Amino acid sequence: MERYDLIVRGGSVVLPDGVTKVDVGVKDGKIAAIAAKLVGETEHEWDATGFHVLPGMIDVHVHFSEPGREHWEGFTTGSAMMAAGGCTTFFDMPLNGIPSTVHQEALLDKARLGNEKSLVDFGLWGGLVPGNEDDLQPLAESGVIGFKAFLSTTGNKEFEAVDDMTLLTGMKKIAALGKVLALHSESAAITNWLKAEKEAAGLVSADDYLETRPILAEVEAVERALYYSEITGCALHFVHISSAAAVGKIEAAKARGMNVTVETCPHYLLFSHDSLREKGSLAKCAPPLREADEQQRLISLLAEGKFDMLSSDHSPCPYDMKDPKDYNLFQAWGGISGGQFTLLSALELAQAQDIPLEQVAAWTASNPAERFGLAERKGRIAIGMDADFAIVDLNQAFTVTEENYYAKHKQSLYIGHTFPSSVIGTIVRGHIIVRDGEVATATAKGSWQKPV
Repeated sequence: MERYDLIVRGGSVVLPDGVTKVDVGVKDGKIAAIAAKLVGETEHEWDATGFHVLPGMIDVHVHFSEPGREHWEGFTTGSAMMAAGGCTTFFDMPLNGIPSTVHQEALLDKARLGNEKSLVDFGLWGGLVPGNEDDLQPLAESGVIGFKAFLSTTGNKEFEAVDDMTLLTGMKKIAALGKVLALHSESAAITNWLKAEKEAAGLVSADDYLETRPILAEVEAVERALYYSEITGCALHFVHISSAAAVGKIEAAKARGMNVTVETCPHYLLFSHDSLREKGSLAKCAPPLREADEQQRLISLLAEGKFDMLSSDHSPCPYDMKDPKDYNLFQAWGGISGGQFTLLSALELAQAQDIPLEQVAAWTASNPAERFGLAERKGRIAIGMDADFAIVDLNQAFTVTEENYYAKHKQSLYIGHTFPSSVIGTIVRGHIIVRDGEVATATAKGSWQKPV
């Protein structure tokens, strides 16, 4: 008789070609069998009757700040938060640690910390900054997912924005290494000039902040990056795109055969600039939340399949850096804390727009895996793949509170938001990390995932 380590029984399993009620058998961390009714012995069993089983989410864009700024967020609290939201693999951005991940030594040290502390699997981005062009090859050979660069001012002296010469040189090298460059695409010239104008006039309200980061600043940066990509042959991934006009430029590039992908974040889809007006710095991010009409355009683009993936851009900080009593928004830290809620957001949007669950799985799992070199083992529920699952109850609402939010700092734009679904289980390579909505273990089970 066949023996399994775990059988997930009776759930509605989201497979690449649709949803079907099947049992899934796990052995040695891999999916070993999928059948209408599995017969065999098992060490553990999960009755998923009445629930849906999705491939574990892959969030390609989070900011954990370890080493150096673990008091902002670190692998222990951050991975627990991701697990609570059905995420089984996250990619940590290179900029908020000290040192930033811009050379091999920093990469390997961060990987060591992640292997020691993370509850779920993780990948690591490398950085492209002025002066580290010779570090790109060692970073690539050591296993970075890809590289990240900023076209706008970062506010982080350890990770500066690229100038045009650095960008072109870096893109040529990244292309030769067969890697992807992720870009924060807002024009530094436009945004810095507008900010200086506002601050000189003493104009520091929510509306003033939005006006310093207009859609045209995003479009200009996207278009410039696409031109540079055509010259250098560098594959691009545009992070947290916030406007329909920028998506249009990216769509046109794809139609020309360019190697380009694009993500947006749930906060651009579930919230609008009204949240910044009402809640102050809790809702500050860059690019900013857009007006409600632009928010609706983004939702329509998502429904039309124009975004390749959703990611959280979880960007936390100690609360005194985002004090909502400080209405000079230009001085508050810009970033949305919400890494736990991307899958729930995708499910909410899918239910509202009548989008099939296999599309949710594409946004949150298979497309990220395919784009970033993990598709041979992650992103799909199929025999031979890693046994990474998110088990969700589509009929049980989940209201975000400080008590059920696992991030280090509990202040978030999402507090008080009610999702129509809830994550009740998260399984990483066969290890049950979340059971009945609670993070079940404090023992690290995650490991560093390198692209193939």
